[in-house]
Amino acid sequence: MDVLIHLFVGLHIIGIASLLGGFLTQMKAMGEGTARYTPAMLHGALTMLVTGVILVGLNQADDQPVDNIKIGVKLALLIVILGLVYVKRDDEKVDKGLFGLVGLLTVANVFIAVLWT
Repeated sequence: MDVLIHLFVGLHIIGIASLLGGFLTQMKAMGEGTARYTPAMLHGALTMLVTGVILVGLNQADDQPVDNIKIGVKLALLIVILGLVYVKRDDEKVDKGLFGLVGLLTVANVFIAVLWT
């Protein structure tokens, strides 16, 4: 079971990297007002959602403790991220504030995962 959990943790990190990497590559464009949500950002957020749900299930099945409040907060942030990226995915440019919000929420999600013990 540990190997399976570690596999999905790795996939979850790849999803985070895709979402955050897509954001970081568009930061210069954000300064110019021409940033847009890339497919990598949408796919990264979806990967995070699917692997996160699987990880919760695997940890509960393995009788490991799961902090449901922490998972709920992370899920709420991810749903906001997914909603913003999905709805605006075809726009030629996205408002600086909305684009920055996705980056902020992504970084917040990372720090919640690491620091909330």
